[in-house]
Amino acid sequence: GAQAVALRISGDEAAFYTCKIIGFQDTLCDDRGNHFFMNCYIHGTVDFIFGSGKSLYLENTGYSFVHCTITGTAQGAYLGRAWKTSPKVVYAYTDMSEVINPEGWSHNLRPERAQTVFYGEYKNTGPGADQAGRVPFAAQLTENVAQEFLNLGFIEGSRWLLPPPNI
Repeated sequence: GAQAVALRISGDEAAFYTCKIIGFQDTLCDDRGNHFFMNCYIHGTVDFIFGSGKSLYLENTGYSFVHCTITGTAQGAYLGRAWKTSPKVVYAYTDMSEVINPEGWSHNLRPERAQTVFYGEYKNTGPGADQAGRVPFAAQLTENVAQEFLNLGFIEGSRWLLPPPNI
């Protein structure tokens, strides 16, 4: 079937609180700009969050997913696939179920992209967080590196989120 985007965000400095975004393929097009998601439920089957935006997803993607839960019914889900040349995605303090592919990440059949991606994980839990089978181009982040992605500074949120949420 064709793409049927449920939500496309092309503006800068957009915040979403307690939203439910449901689609099938390509659910949320996080197109461009800085965005903040808090207490949101995003559901889809294939590439359900994609785009070139810079977003912080807090309490349920560069994208930074912090304190999230990943569940599903099918097996083999990737945490990220390199559709473009330089994606930046981090998962931190996220509970990952067994639906995650043991490799975790994909260069999307473009091996050269393994050199330009930034895929990171920090203090995740659950069976899908097991690092044993992870691809070599993904990183277990140190606390110092992870800090950049764990707060509103990642999306310059203290400048435009008023009042800034307490995280």
